[in-house]
Amino acid sequence: MGPGWRAASAALVGGSVAIFGALRRLALALPQPAAVRSRPGRVWRWRNLLVSFAHSVLAGLWALFSLWHSPELLSDIQDGYSISGHLLVCFSSGYFIHDTLDIIFNHQSRSSWEYLVHHAMAISAFVSLIVTGRFLVAAVLLLLVEVSNIFLTVRMLLKMSNVPSPALYEANKYINLGMYFAFRLAPQAYLTWYFLRYVEVQGQGAFLTANLLLLDAMILMYFSRLLRSDFFPSLRKGSAGRDVDGEKFLID
Repeated sequence: MGPGWRAASAALVGGSVAIFGALRRLALALPQPAAVRSRPGRVWRWRNLLVSFAHSVLAGLWALFSLWHSPELLSDIQDGYSISGHLLVCFSSGYFIHDTLDIIFNHQSRSSWEYLVHHAMAISAFVSLIVTGRFLVAAVLLLLVEVSNIFLTVRMLLKMSNVPSPALYEANKYINLGMYFAFRLAPQAYLTWYFLRYVEVQGQGAFLTANLLLLDAMILMYFSRLLRSDFFPSLRKGSAGRDVDGEKFLID
C-alpha cells in the first residue's frame, strides 16, 4: 500500500467516525420507551445501543455481500484483497473509534471496560490490516459477527424497554442463539484453526494470532453468560437486584 492509499484509508476511517457521530445525534432525537426515560442512567446506554445496532446491520450485511460477491477470497485468507473488504474494514474501524470515544467522553469507562478492551484489539488489528493490505479476508470473516450482533443488540434493547410481549423476546432469544453459532462461533473457530495451522507466528502474524486467541477467550465467556442469562437463569450468581443503568455489557 502506497502513502496515498494509506492517506485515503485514514480519511475513510475519519469519515466513518463522523458518520457514527451523526447517527449518535440522530439517536438523541428518537423517541425513547418509558422504561428508559424513567431511568436517566439508561438514556446513554439506549442511544449507544441504537448506534451499535446501525453498525451491526450495515457491517453484517456488507460482510455477507463481500463474501458472496467474491467467494474466491476465501481461498486466500492471508493475501486475498477486495476493495469492498478494504472499505468495510475502514468503516468498522471508524465505528470502533467512535464507540470508544463515546464511552470515554460520557464517563462510562469503568462500567464498559470490556468494550474498551475489545475495541482496542479491533482497532489495532484493523489498522495493521489497512496499512499492510494483508489478512483483509480474515477481517471480513470476523465482521460476520455483526450479523449475530443484530439480534444480540435487539435482545438488549428489548430488555431495557421492558417489552410487554414476552413472545417477541422468546423468539429473538432462539434466533440469537442460532446466529451466535453461525456467525460468531463458527467463523471464529475456523480462523483460529487457520491461523494456528498456516500463519507464521512472527511479526503481524504473531500479533493477529495473539489477538485472535484473546478474542476466543472473550467470546466463550460471553457465550457462557448468554446461556446462563437466557437458558439457565438459576445458574446466575450475584445478578439479583443489580442496577445496570448506564452500563454497557456485551452480554447482560
